Amino acid sequence: MAEAERIKCLIIGSGPAGYTAAIYAARAGLEPVLYTGQEPGGQLMITTDVENYPGYPDGVQGPEMMEDFRKQAERFGTKVRMELIDKVDFSGPVHRAWTEGGQEIHSDSIIISTGASAKWLGLESEQRLQNKGVSACAVCDGFFFRGQEVAVVGGGDTAAEEATYLAKMCPKVHMLVRRDQMRASHIMQERVEKTENIQVHWNTEALEVLGDKEVTGVRVINNKTQEESELAVSGFFVAIGHKPNTDIFKDWLELDETGYIISIPGTAKTRIKGVFVSGDAQDKVYRQAVTAAGTGCMAALDAERYLTEEGII
Repeated sequence: MAEAERIKCLIIGSGPAGYTAAIYAARAGLEPVLYTGQEPGGQLMITTDVENYPGYPDGVQGPEMMEDFRKQAERFGTKVRMELIDKVDFSGPVHRAWTEGGQEIHSDSIIISTGASAKWLGLESEQRLQNKGVSACAVCDGFFFRGQEVAVVGGGDTAAEEATYLAKMCPKVHMLVRRDQMRASHIMQERVEKTENIQVHWNTEALEVLGDKEVTGVRVINNKTQEESELAVSGFFVAIGHKPNTDIFKDWLELDETGYIISIPGTAKTRIKGVFVSGDAQDKVYRQAVTAAGTGCMAALDAERYLTEEGII
């Protein structure tokens, strides 16, 4: 096995947070090395039209935007490696990480930008019609369904929030809740109840998203009566939560009950000196490309200050 590589700044993950961190870190002379992970570009690689990111007046395709981010990071000297980091050790002053292929890396600072993945129902039709009417983000994609009927799957706070958001622009929102009550907080349930154009379908599960090239409806079943029916909708929003990609850090960093890394408020710092976190690995509230990019900038600036204070740069 090759001897360990020694670097100043390792960035783990390659969405808007990781690439923005790389841009700032490279410009600050940290000579960052970025490992893309299994999903280079993150969730935006499965997003078609992005119309809410500043600087793209005509919108942009998600993969195209991530390509722009990568090129900009590389322009300033970031080394981008298409490989996965699958093990870390934060026990010493120099942080250690290992690639999937077994290469050991010693880094003075680490920026975690591993993101989070949306949870899906596991339907074949759901995957086939992704970005053709199936979405996991109402704030990202709701605009495209203005004036159309849509369905939201889920019974928690996220689903309630997505349904009320969509209700402002859609004539009717069908909310599919698989139990006879919601898991959402009392205040969110009240908002759903007070929104006249949200129809809650209790004890209801989606069996199939209908449509060929775009969503035309959803086939559902009432799990109490076993009665099947179809709802004519143009948009199908899955709001059953996200899973942060943070498993490899659980033995070293403080995570909340759902696996998001806890940072020191107002910073990108974790409880381990020299380890920083950005993007959806720590943000379960906003989960937008622009906020992820902002925290990527914070992480790089925090890393630069740390390395300066330690006399490393």
